[in-house]
Amino acid sequence: MGNNELCMIIKEMVKPNFLNIRTSIQTYDRDAMCYGAPCWRWVYHALHSADKWFINPFVYTEPSFHVEGLDDPEKACSVVLSDKQLLEYLDLIVNKTLEYLDSLTDEMLYEKPEGCSYTRMELVLRQFRHISFHTGMLNGQTILEKGEFPMWVSEVDKYVDDGIFFGRYRKGKIIL
Repeated sequence: MGNNELCMIIKEMVKPNFLNIRTSIQTYDRDAMCYGAPCWRWVYHALHSADKWFINPFVYTEPSFHVEGLDDPEKACSVVLSDKQLLEYLDLIVNKTLEYLDSLTDEMLYEKPEGCSYTRMELVLRQFRHISFHTGMLNGQTILEKGEFPMWVSEVDKYVDDGIFFGRYRKGKIIL
């Protein structure tokens, strides 16, 4: 097997992304409306995208609880997922993603997976962007609804789990 130094850097950088969306799920108001849909639908949208698009969206099996349209918050759907289900799904995605990164070499990042028009590196970068975007969106909703700023992790080894809120947010300032 070849060099995987970049893959291990990606692995260490994706861990905070997953911790941050986990914190968002633990702090948000799941039923608060955001752009016409409850926040929990945006969580599922982000998680489903990470599950489907991080590795290869063209060779993918939907999770057993998925129904048509559940991943699109702008479409009506009768299925409601609990936060427990969302967190369990996140755990599956984290394990699947980390195992996938362990299986790659740096050279493989330049390759396009079977049937895919994007390289593995492009897929990874797209999901970094997508997860961060929706985590920020959810955290903004939490700040508006609760006046509290969810904990944000930039490096896993510097993360201190002393609570899920960073501080109180008042009039444009974080109060520690």
